[in-house]
Order: sequence, then structure tokens, then C-alpha cells
Amino acid sequence: MSDSPTPVPPPTVPLGAFSVSLTVSDLAASTRFYTALGFEPIGGDAEHGWLILRHEDAVLGLFQGMFDRNILTFTPGWGADGPTGAPFTDIRDIQQVLRDRGLTLADDTDPAGTGPASITLIDPDGNPVLIDQHLERP
Repeated sequence: MSDSPTPVPPPTVPLGAFSVSLTVSDLAASTRFYTALGFEPIGGDAEHGWLILRHEDAVLGLFQGMFDRNILTFTPGWGADGPTGAPFTDIRDIQQVLRDRGLTLADDTDPAGTGPASITLIDPDGNPVLIDQHLERP
């Protein structure tokens, strides 16, 4: 039996609402498909190639001509229905925690900034993970 203590996982980083951002070839066709599944548009700009859809707690972004591949997206300060109004952890603080944990950022943000910003990490399989803050620093 080992006397070494059981490792304690690091505290959770509050990343905000989760959604999947899909790169689509035909926004209208994808919108028809996902609305037939029960998703409803809740935001976006179809004229500029993107829509946000929701089905219960699932949030899906459809993006035509904006990204090369699908992206896992987290939005600090937001829930499935949009901004929560509750305090949230600013993206610059999240960025520092992730760096302190040894993660490499593909795209980062100015740590002295205060407004909306985003950072991107790439998981071990090459999947982009976007943390996209739309709100001012709390």
C-alpha cells in the first residue's frame, strides 16, 4: 500500500455555456435540417452567414464560410438562454489559469483588456476549443 496521497484534481474553471459551432456549406439547408429536429433560431445574422439555434438546453451555431472546421465553444457569462446577469470569471483570468496548468493557447487575448475577447486551444486530436466572451469584464 502506498503512503502517497491521492492526487486532487484542480478546481473547475467556469467556462460558461457550451455550444457546438458547426461549419456548414449551405446555411439555409442546415437551418431547415436542424429546425426539423426541433431547434429554434435564437440569434445570428443569416445575411452574414451565421445563426444560433437552441433546442432545450442544447445550443448550436451554424457558420457558413467562417471556419475551417467544427469548434467546441464555451461562452463565459452566458447560459442556454443568453447572458445570465450573474457574476462570471473573465476570460483573461481563465486564460491565466489554463496557462498555469501548462496548456498552450493557439490564440490568446491581451491580459490587460476589459471587453469582449476570445482564446483558442487545440485538443490532442486537433479539435479547436474556443472560449468566446461577449460581455465586459465583471
